Amino acid sequence: MLAMLMVIIVFSAMVAYKEYQNFEREAERIHPEFIQKQKDTIVFDTTRVLNFIRDAYEYRGEAKDEEVLKKQILHAIEELYGRQDGTGYIFVYDLKGVVLSDPVQRHNVGKNLYDTQDTNGVMVIKDLIEVSRNKEGGFVEYQWLKPTTGSLSPKISYAKSFEPWGWMVGTGVYLDEVEKHIQTQRQILKDRLNQYFLKMVFLLAILFIVGSIGIAITNRILQKEIASFSRYFKEASSTYAMIDEEKIRLSEFKEMVQYINAMISVIHQRKQKLKEMNLTLESKVEQKTKDLREQNILLEKEKDFNASLVKAQDSFIKHAIHEINTPLAVIMTHIDLFKMKEGENRYLTKIEAASKIISTIYDDLSYMVKKNRFVYRKKHFNMSDFLEERVDFFSEIASGNKHAIITEIEKDIWIYFSPEELQRIVDNNLSNAIKYANRGTDVKVVLTQENDEIILQFAGSSPKIEDTERIFKPFERENDVRGGFGLGLEIVHRICQKENVKIEVRSDDAMTVFGYRFKKEEQHEGIVT
Repeated sequence: MLAMLMVIIVFSAMVAYKEYQNFEREAERIHPEFIQKQKDTIVFDTTRVLNFIRDAYEYRGEAKDEEVLKKQILHAIEELYGRQDGTGYIFVYDLKGVVLSDPVQRHNVGKNLYDTQDTNGVMVIKDLIEVSRNKEGGFVEYQWLKPTTGSLSPKISYAKSFEPWGWMVGTGVYLDEVEKHIQTQRQILKDRLNQYFLKMVFLLAILFIVGSIGIAITNRILQKEIASFSRYFKEASSTYAMIDEEKIRLSEFKEMVQYINAMISVIHQRKQKLKEMNLTLESKVEQKTKDLREQNILLEKEKDFNASLVKAQDSFIKHAIHEINTPLAVIMTHIDLFKMKEGENRYLTKIEAASKIISTIYDDLSYMVKKNRFVYRKKHFNMSDFLEERVDFFSEIASGNKHAIITEIEKDIWIYFSPEELQRIVDNNLSNAIKYANRGTDVKVVLTQENDEIILQFAGSSPKIEDTERIFKPFERENDVRGGFGLGLEIVHRICQKENVKIEVRSDDAMTVFGYRFKKEEQHEGIVT
């Protein structure tokens, strides 16, 4: 019943929709046809009036005064031409825009309306005069007062000039008439669809009543049979009872009895097996739980042992870093003393460069150990001088590797930053630039200001970096041959993320540039802005 009702409703909706589509297509066709028909009508009316004027002009007598003839012709036009509703009147203007005849707005006769403009900015009289002087005349669309409503309506007019007297003659039609025609047709369609729907509703009601009676009878029979099945199933769930086929009246249900009895038998067999499986599973689960408890105890012991190993390893690294600092400081101090006493020495220079590399590695390791339990405080300092000092520190290392460090450092650039963390950024970039630069090439360091940013760049001629993101991960190196732990750039990346420093890496076969953009910050009375 539901399927049949849905089919009827869908079919009815499709018919109604098809009718509506046909009407919309018809409306689209009616509109341009109506406009063209109205155009033909006003061209015909205007041509008749012009023929009348031309005949009167050509057959006028020489004795007849021409001004009197013009007045007679205008009066005849006003009386003879027009429609019953007053919308199809003939208007006459001279070519300067003065009204000669307007049977609807007679008070405008004698006025110059050349500069009249409608609500859309159309120069109505001016445009009508211009198109009238064409050989075939012309049309103009504009807004004009409609006599039957007293309000502005869209209008199209045709005008053509009569050159001997300098007249512009025309008439028009209001375009809202086509909309009235379409609305009338739409109402007719609506009424027709309403009648169609009433018929369909009546038919559906009859079908529904007949179907409901049939369903009620069928349900009564089915309920009795289903009640019998329900009773048998209820008994079978607890007593393992079979359904008596002789007590079922419907032949369709009798075919089901054999399958249902077989199903009940299988269900009881499986139920018995499930009981046996449950007993077995309980013992297995108990044993498994005991095993898991013992494994958890072993895992806890292993966890405590691993934690003690990590703690011991951390303690060893901290003490080792501390122990390295003292002999490294002694080496650096004695190198300086030896240079002051004995002067420059090629071998001593290499020792100093190696010591500075070890010092840089020591600073990185120290930072890695302290970063999570020590706060590196920011302060306001001269970044230009700071960068010059670090370049001077690495000059020996660069010289030992056959490089020179070229600087373009803008003077007196101040920054609010942690000096220790800025040193990690500068030292690791200088160390990498020297390490990976092609032998005999220069390393360039640039520091400039741009608007509200401080730009720090390290450039050098080195092999192209294939993956500019992977090198910032811990223990990653672009070239394993050059050595190193692969931690320097990971430290730089971590600091830049924390302090919102933008990292820009560009690398090709000719040049590799690491750039860092710091936000300029000012400190006033302890408040960072």
